[in-house]
Amino acid sequence: MRIIPRRLAPGRLEFGEEAPLVDHLTELRQRVVFSLIAIVVTFAVAYAFHTRILSWLVRPLPAEHRLLTTLAPTEPFVTSLMISIYAAFLLAFPVIIYQVWAFFAPALNPRIQRAVVGLTAFATLLGALGLAFGYFVALPAAVKFLTGYDSEHYTNGIRAKDYLSFASMVLIAVTVVFELPIVILGLVLVRVLSYQKLKKNRRVGYVIMAGIAVALPGIDPITTTLEMIPLMILFEGSIWMAFYLERKRRKREAAEGSDGDGDDTDTEGGSGFDSDGGGSGGSSAATADDSGSPFAPYLGEDEYVEPEPQPRADPRDRDNI
Repeated sequence: MRIIPRRLAPGRLEFGEEAPLVDHLTELRQRVVFSLIAIVVTFAVAYAFHTRILSWLVRPLPAEHRLLTTLAPTEPFVTSLMISIYAAFLLAFPVIIYQVWAFFAPALNPRIQRAVVGLTAFATLLGALGLAFGYFVALPAAVKFLTGYDSEHYTNGIRAKDYLSFASMVLIAVTVVFELPIVILGLVLVRVLSYQKLKKNRRVGYVIMAGIAVALPGIDPITTTLEMIPLMILFEGSIWMAFYLERKRRKREAAEGSDGDGDDTDTEGGSGFDSDGGGSGGSSAATADDSGSPFAPYLGEDEYVEPEPQPRADPRDRDNI
């Protein structure tokens, strides 16, 4: 392994390259600063368009409830600020993920790096699908149920802070739920889980998925059910994706094993250790054995033959010599 000069750090290292601890800490600081800068920039953009974001979030409400209520002079400003922060984290999330990945990537071999890049692209797609599902399916259904529940007994004046927090948490929760296959496939990739384990414990997995759905934001049964359904489907899909991933890995390892056996055969053929003792290696071993050299028991680098015990001389024979 070659050591990267300190002047080149911090920077993206390649697999097998090393850097001093100070350089790693400097790189970590730099990536944290880049992540914070990304959050600040996306926050500025989100706050510039916060009125459109608010209109987008209140659209699932019935028309008569879309003008939200505030109960304090500072609540409109604080609420808009909070929504802008949520949007900033959502927009900056790809940058943050890249900075984390770039810091840990040198510890992984190139094959796993390529697999992680593929999982990252898949995670982006699943996150977009989760956000769309939450906005067009889960949130409207939950809002319709909650605002219409016992409406003959209540006047529903919806507070801006409470509703926008609820809507943001539902969207974030559903987006995170859709990342379940990434977690499972990542554990399969590092061999913590396997297709056989997932298949054997499928019922336990379904119970865990139900518990996760209950623990997610949303106390009403509609939100919980709409979060549980994709969890179950994604968990089952993850099992079959794990099967495909392991089958592909077995084929690759079998191909690499056959190539390795061929290389070993060629190497042994050229080393001179044939069955007749011919070649340079065989001649050398035979010569050493005939000459009585102390190295004669060593027929090869890894093969050792225990020498035969020699009879002890009788002291009485000295008088006869």
